[in-house]
Amino acid sequence: MFDLIVKGGTLPDGRVADIGIRGDRIAAVDRLDGAEAGQVIHANGDLVSPPFVDPHFHMDATLSYGIPRINQSGTLLEGITLWGELKQVTTIDEMKARALAYCDWAVSMGLLAIRSHVDTCDPELKGVQALLDVRETVRPYLDLQLVAFPQDGLYRDPQARDQTLRALDMGVDVVGGIPHFERTMEEGRASVTDLCRIAAERGLPIDLHCDETDDPMSRHIETLAAEVIRYGLQGRATGSHLTSMHSMDNYYVSKLLPLIAEAEIAALPNPLINIVIQGRHDTFPKRRGLTRVKELRAYGVTVGWGQDCVLDPWYPLGTADMLDVAFMGLHVAQMTHPDEMRACFDMVTTENARIMGLNGYGFEPGDMASLVVLDAAHPVEALRLRASRLWVISKGNLVAQNPRDTARLVLPGRPEQVDRRL
Repeated sequence: MFDLIVKGGTLPDGRVADIGIRGDRIAAVDRLDGAEAGQVIHANGDLVSPPFVDPHFHMDATLSYGIPRINQSGTLLEGITLWGELKQVTTIDEMKARALAYCDWAVSMGLLAIRSHVDTCDPELKGVQALLDVRETVRPYLDLQLVAFPQDGLYRDPQARDQTLRALDMGVDVVGGIPHFERTMEEGRASVTDLCRIAAERGLPIDLHCDETDDPMSRHIETLAAEVIRYGLQGRATGSHLTSMHSMDNYYVSKLLPLIAEAEIAALPNPLINIVIQGRHDTFPKRRGLTRVKELRAYGVTVGWGQDCVLDPWYPLGTADMLDVAFMGLHVAQMTHPDEMRACFDMVTTENARIMGLNGYGFEPGDMASLVVLDAAHPVEALRLRASRLWVISKGNLVAQNPRDTARLVLPGRPEQVDRRL
């Protein structure tokens, strides 16, 4: 007897199977003909995937677009300035309300795990207070990790270091930083060393906004690789953005790639935001800033795709749809071979889960009973269509459903055609 069975779904590896759920865990992945269940969902060949995962987001700023003004230049630096204005006027309750609204969007899209950076440069730590509360509120249905992120620079802001440590003491999960925004390259390097030491002393992961710039001489990822090895943080470190690699010369990158691989640092580009923010100072040819995704993967580096922003000081669009993120990444990284397109689906599911260190993620008995049924036959079709989420199950509970739409094509002289995926 199961609490819930998802029958006849196509798993990402192509197998067709039933998934039996008891409580919040997967109890069986097999043909369960004749098995009884309190509820049955008939997938009928549709793609059944583990939930989508976003390991790079800014939930303290989300859904704030236009407050107190919009980003006129579209640049990273104006976005940081605008965020400084916003956090002066917003309240903890407003941050909580926006974050919870975004989490609702996320659940409806089958996005059930998010790592959010939260600014630690506000003396009141309003964002930290808000998101710690949100983390507890959504815990029954969404896994939310928080990164202590000194947005204005660990050393550039005289209070940032103490505030970051305070946020970690309050229960924030991951050490963050932004070395390329420090006053000098030397201070940026020193901040990387300091943050790695803090992560090692506290036994925490580290995730740095690293070299989010068009400047090819911004090379803090090199320092991060060295310090990760020095402090024994292999497998617990992430370099987010890494956009300067887009502009580096090939000789230097040929040295850098094996260093990143040796340090077991995950790479986390954010294609929607990177290609909008980078290259703003160029005429033509105009750079788009996405890091060297295929080259990193070829060295065995774990690479995921992140959303980064939705309706905030840096980005005026977004829907919490990780298929949109992967679809854009596929295009900008020119990953159009069938194997590469398939990998892009993994980069918003299993690879991102690995970056976040999620336990019990997948389709083995005993794994968490969280999954999404998509209106698609296989992962590449899900990307092509940005497929509807028909059912979303989180920790054994059906949390969202979107009845299938039937498309109809009626043309003069032709029989009516019905295809759910026209």
